[in-house]
This record gives sequence, C-alpha cells and structure tokens, in this order.
Amino acid sequence: MNTVNSPNTAQPARPVHPAHPVQITRVGETQWQALAGDAVVGHADVSTRRPGLRYVSIDVWDDAAFAPLADALRAALPAPLRTLLAADDRAQAAHWERAGFVPERREWEYVLPTAAAAPYLAPGVTILPAGTADESRLRALDGEIRAEVEAGPGWHTMPAEVRPCPPGDTLIDPSLYAVAVHQGRYAGLVRVVRGRGPARIGLLAVRAAHQRHGLGRSLLAHALHTLHEAGTTAARAEVDQSRTAATALFESLGAERTGQVLHLIRH
Repeated sequence: MNTVNSPNTAQPARPVHPAHPVQITRVGETQWQALAGDAVVGHADVSTRRPGLRYVSIDVWDDAAFAPLADALRAALPAPLRTLLAADDRAQAAHWERAGFVPERREWEYVLPTAAAAPYLAPGVTILPAGTADESRLRALDGEIRAEVEAGPGWHTMPAEVRPCPPGDTLIDPSLYAVAVHQGRYAGLVRVVRGRGPARIGLLAVRAAHQRHGLGRSLLAHALHTLHEAGTTAARAEVDQSRTAATALFESLGAERTGQVLHLIRH
C-alpha cells in the first residue's frame, strides 16, 4: 500500500507554463494523473485498508499540480480521507493543510535490536509461541481486543500493519501470533511479520482487564528473543506518541527512535 508521500523519488521539477494549465485525468480506479500540455507533472493514488478507511497519496513535480489533484480526490472520494508523511516534511504538510487536512496523530518509528531483549515473563503469565495457540480462542481474543479499541479511540488509531482479509475475518494468519495467557484466559497477543529487511512488530495488544500485569513486556520480550534466536538482529515498529506507556515499554527494551510519522485527516 503506497500511502507515504515520497519526495525523494520525484522527478526534477518542471515549471508549468501559463499556456499549459494543469489538467487532471483519472487513469484507473485508484489513480489520477496531472498533465501540463503533454508533460506528466504529478499523480495521486488511493488505497483502502477497510471500508471507510481510505489513505491518499500525492506526488508532484510541480507545486501547481498539488491543489488540482487534491481537488480531484475530494470530488471523487467520500470523506474522511487520510494521508501520512514524515513529520519533519513541512512543505508537504503545508500542501495537505491547504487542501483541508488536519493532524490526527503522530507516531514514533522505532528500530529494536533483538539482542537487547532478555527473556522476561511476568508472574502468572504464560506465553504460547507463534503458531501454537488454539485458533478459535485466538480469533475470539482478536475480536475482543478490536471491539475494545473500536469502542474507545477506534481501530484506525492503532499503529498496526494491515493486510487484506476475507470479509468478517480480521486475523491475518494464526501462525504469526504469540499469545499471553493470564488468569486462565487468552489476554494479549503479538504479531511479528518477517520479510525483506528488518522484521516488523505488526501488532501488540492486551485486553483492558489484563493490562498493568506485565503482559505487554512479556509478549514483546518473547517476540524479540525469538527473532534473535532465529538470527534476526533488528525489528521495526511504530507507536502512537500519545501512548506514553507503550513508548516507555519499547524504549525500555532498547528501541531507538528513527523518525516520526504524521497522520492527517480531512473530514
């Protein structure tokens, strides 16, 4: 999913000649193109994480193309619309704010060295390694956690990797989840995604009734230690800056801040 504006990959800027005003053409179901005469000066995309959660991206090679592309997105797509960008990219933020987008939240980007995480298990907590949990109980836990988040800040505020799932199925792949058992219940989970480059902590969550008992630390330490034993030296993660307990947890396990991501929304 391409939701991050990428100024480093843009072509050299081309000034739009007054004789060639910017024209916007929809070139696909999710793509728009900005033309000045016969020159492409920008493009826009939209991706949908789930119904009602749309992220838009605009890349331009002339600033004059940004506003027409943003207008085309607003005219074609229902609100709300969201985008995300590097928090220190003030020029891009200014473009989006002029288009009616306002800050929704900020996330820290982290890299966690896996060697720094010693095995840890809170009293009364058992960790079921990835792929060993009972699938029906795991699905029930996933549903309970999502319902709690939706009843509060909303699942869109979770800095969690999202992959396409069949309708009504929110569990990406049962084999990716380790589960914390507390007081005889499935109470928390962590999902680790491995691919090219560093592994990624795709999701870390604990049911509200079982928080403040060390489940989050137990799950994160388990995930990092498992990665270390498998020869993986680092893991990436994002954490909402407003969640001070979460940022403190990650940093206590050696996480280093590598950047900030700004989420913007237009209602």
